[in-house]
Amino acid sequence: MTPKHPSCRAIEPDLVATATGEAGAAAVRRVDDHARSCAPCRAELGRYRAIDAIARGLRDSTPPAGDVAASRSALQARLADLKSRVLTYGIVPSPLGNILVARSELGVSLVEYLGEATTLAASRLRALTDVETVESSTEIARLRDELLEFLAGRRQRLGWRLDLRLAGSEFRRAVLEAAVDVPYGAVTSYATIARRVGKPGAERAVAQALRWNPLPIVVPCHRIIGSSGKLTGYAGDKLGLKRQLLDVEGVRTQPAARDFRVARETMYVRAGDDRAYCLPTCGDLPSHNLANLTLIASRASVEALGLEPCSDCRPDLHPLV
Repeated sequence: MTPKHPSCRAIEPDLVATATGEAGAAAVRRVDDHARSCAPCRAELGRYRAIDAIARGLRDSTPPAGDVAASRSALQARLADLKSRVLTYGIVPSPLGNILVARSELGVSLVEYLGEATTLAASRLRALTDVETVESSTEIARLRDELLEFLAGRRQRLGWRLDLRLAGSEFRRAVLEAAVDVPYGAVTSYATIARRVGKPGAERAVAQALRWNPLPIVVPCHRIIGSSGKLTGYAGDKLGLKRQLLDVEGVRTQPAARDFRVARETMYVRAGDDRAYCLPTCGDLPSHNLANLTLIASRASVEALGLEPCSDCRPDLHPLV
């Protein structure tokens, strides 16, 4: 274990007092000045504040009277609730700009594009009143490394546990869970997702749910497009990021009117839940919109899904280049 720097040891009593609201103005200024230039103490200040919030919550709770077992159970439930409110976050510089990654004890709860911003002030976390945020790039290090590997095309899956607390509703949660199942290197339509969540015809509601997806990249809403093949939007107004992510996965796009569209002639096709895959020119497929189709960028992705080649167009004998 690396020993603390003498200045960090000296500031620690003021650090604790500041976190618990018991420090005087001079001590608070000293802590603020020190924490601005010392990342470990800045993270420690956040942890102390989160612990203090949990302790205050426990002090404010009223246990049931007269029943020790019920009191213990209520206290444990209260502690679990308060612990779950603590979100540890880090900000990751990436080819898509700065990305904030936050997790709770339940899993990753937020992946947020910050652009050029480098602080929590630009994050939606600032508007949440029921969480305690703790900055710790050390605790986010594994997630950071895996995310950067994914964005560089060296990893095809982020097997992170997810905390969907920010989904917003049961419908939106269902949409996010359905989007997770769209495989790497493939695209499907909002209409397909609507059917999968039991709401056929609710494409607009699905698109809106994915517009506010709190977990882009790990919940791959960049793989969901319009039935016309157009990308239609991403994370609000970040269509360029959607194209970058699709390009990493081998999905080609090309300009369309006020948008971009997937170059479906370069991709294999799966109809519905069929176990076969086809060339894009097979039968009457060219005349179909994407409402019931999945497009897949490569033979490797097709094989990873365990699909069989169509016996008519034989994509195994005539592969796409």
